[in-house]
Amino acid sequence: MYGTTATDSAPVGGRDPGTVLAVVAAATTGLSATSLWWALPAMAAAFFAGHRSGRTWPMAAALSVLVVAGAIAVVAVPALLALGSRFVAMVVGAALLPWFAGRLWRQYQELVRAGWSRAEQLEREQRLVAEQARLRERARIAQDMHDALGHDLSLIALSAGALKLAPGLAQEHRAAAEDVRARAATAVERLGEVIGILREEAETAPARPADFSVARLVEGAVASGLAVSLHTVGQEHEVPGVVERAAHRVVQEALTNVAKHAPGASATVRVTHTAAGTVVSVENSPAPAAPAARPHGGGRGLVGLDERVRLTGGTFTHGPCEDGGFAVTARLPHAAVRQPPGPSLTPPAPAALAPEHRRARRRAGRALAAAVVVPLLATAALTAALAVWGSLTLSHSVLAPADYAALRVGQNRSEVAALLPDRQLPYRPPAAEPKGPGIKCEYYAVTADRFVDSSGDSYQLCFRHGRLVGLAVLGG
Repeated sequence: MYGTTATDSAPVGGRDPGTVLAVVAAATTGLSATSLWWALPAMAAAFFAGHRSGRTWPMAAALSVLVVAGAIAVVAVPALLALGSRFVAMVVGAALLPWFAGRLWRQYQELVRAGWSRAEQLEREQRLVAEQARLRERARIAQDMHDALGHDLSLIALSAGALKLAPGLAQEHRAAAEDVRARAATAVERLGEVIGILREEAETAPARPADFSVARLVEGAVASGLAVSLHTVGQEHEVPGVVERAAHRVVQEALTNVAKHAPGASATVRVTHTAAGTVVSVENSPAPAAPAARPHGGGRGLVGLDERVRLTGGTFTHGPCEDGGFAVTARLPHAAVRQPPGPSLTPPAPAALAPEHRRARRRAGRALAAAVVVPLLATAALTAALAVWGSLTLSHSVLAPADYAALRVGQNRSEVAALLPDRQLPYRPPAAEPKGPGIKCEYYAVTADRFVDSSGDSYQLCFRHGRLVGLAVLGG
């Protein structure tokens, strides 16, 4: 998202600032070969060209044109070869290095922006995870309210039904008891519908109920008029807490279903504790009469039980019995208890960097590598080209020792020209020249072989008005 986008390199007023700066940098770099004062504006223009533009070709094209122009100038004026080393130094030091410095600064800023963007994204994800955790917790609380209130309302409806059948009760009291039973049953259904919507969004089992003693739960059901018997085998105090809560939840939901769907039926609760696990089963007999039609609750109670038991590492089964009743059985292991996974408020660290961060790091790495490699290669290439061109130029300016020995003071320039090479040296050796009106000196190489002692030596021939007036051999 912070790469070489059109936003950073878009033309302004029909011109690309990066291209304009690259042209200015190349022009001032060329001028810096004649005067070092031009190196300062060249470095500034190159730096801002690298920082402002996300593209490479403007600077590459400008420097290519500069190098070609320098080569043409040397061919046209061989004396300019003496400025070759300074030209190479300016191309590398005043253009390439500042341009790469600007490019690296740009990539560093993009990397920082990508890092802040990633941090903001992680912060948003953390807020979303925390909000989801709060919503899940509310859903669990609502489910616990449904479990407790639904069970209590079912027992109220059962008690009201028993009161309706009590002998010696006046008709209006029977009607009132029936009304209480109907309203309690309706409240249970509406509570299930409302809480069921929240439960669909919950990913974990409901939280611990307020009272998870199976014995007290059965006692409350018996007190409400439900025919329930409890059979317990084993030591209850050796049961892990999560298993005890799951067993309470299974019995609670099973007895609630008996009161709702099989009113008047008897139920048997069996709890068996062993060292390996706990087995809870609730079995009810067939209802004496067909229950009144109720809205379909979606079977969320049994689905919730299955999830609760699964999260403890156990198994849950349910289904009709041979005699027409219904049975549920939960097998809850003690050793392999798994706590329900709670929501984490801190998102896990990403396995990999974000795409925009990876792209910014790759661009910064490439720019750093290029900042080291390209100037070195450019220096080597330009130095090699300068050396080759200097060797070629030097080979055409060698005056043979025999031809030099044949020269005599007083000869005309036209007589000497037949012995002289095609070109003079492209530079003037640091030597004193004869003073006088009309005196012009020419310089020629002694040898083009750079690996002999006379390499760098030169011949000095001075003419006055077209006549040879002086000969000298200058050391390199």
